[in-house]
Amino acid sequence: MPQGSAEEKKPDEKLSSSLDGHIAAAAASKLETAPVPAGLHLVATPIGNLADMTLRAIATLARADVIACEDTRVSGKLKSAFNLDTPLTPYHEHNADRAGPMLIERLKGGGIVALVSDAGTPLLSDPGYRLVQAALAEGVPVIPAPGPSAALAALTASGLPTDRFLFAGFLPSREKARREALAALAAIPATLVFYESPNRLGACLRDMADILGPREAAIARELTKRYEEFRRGTLEALAEAADGEEFRGEIALVIGPPAEAPPPGDADIDVMLRVALDRLGVRDAATEVAAATGLPRKTLYSRALELRDEADEG
Repeated sequence: MPQGSAEEKKPDEKLSSSLDGHIAAAAASKLETAPVPAGLHLVATPIGNLADMTLRAIATLARADVIACEDTRVSGKLKSAFNLDTPLTPYHEHNADRAGPMLIERLKGGGIVALVSDAGTPLLSDPGYRLVQAALAEGVPVIPAPGPSAALAALTASGLPTDRFLFAGFLPSREKARREALAALAAIPATLVFYESPNRLGACLRDMADILGPREAAIARELTKRYEEFRRGTLEALAEAADGEEFRGEIALVIGPPAEAPPPGDADIDVMLRVALDRLGVRDAATEVAAATGLPRKTLYSRALELRDEADEG
């Protein structure tokens, strides 16, 4: 029999599967008896692959008094998948004003409320933050149960810098507002993460290429699902490739940070100082230019004094 054949590996695979099963069962058993404190639990749920559900999430949902969810039909499927019988109650942007106070009253009475979104981590692009604010205002504990997140999954697999990033959610659907929003984000020295609708992806990429310039980017589609896909390249190349294509599924966009601008030269600094001196005194002008350039304020103050004296002599 050839070395490394499927037949040879079967016993090891069975042993590994058996060990994994025992470990998971032991962990689940321990969690079942561990206390779940009263309070508002923010429970992350799978973004596609049910195997990403954490043992802690299952235990928390099972022992909660109620699960507050965006869509009871979506969360009902999650309940069925993990054999949960905890009641569901809808909590979303359209009923938050009515449903929120009822949940807060339950929490104030010592209840256990689990908040979930349709997929991923609650509060990212959903109204959950209002419930968190209300709970904190009433002295109710807020307890995160971390887990899957489309934004973090896209970011970490994008190949782009992860040391500093900004999650910007969904951009406006109208072109003018979308371009204005992108312009406001253009100078931020961080990787940008967005969610986007598949039917707007092509237009969004074109606007990003126009406004944000020649940056590296990644499209993450259907994360953790059967047809998971990553496309990587410059914004211009991705926009050109997407032109006329029809997309389906959930999409996250990751855009690399802007290239670092070279430090301003002496002539540029003089121009900035003169403009500032037209409005401000020497000290404030130096402070303003120091904040804009990162240059030492003491050096800029000395130069601002020279420029002011030259202007007075002239």
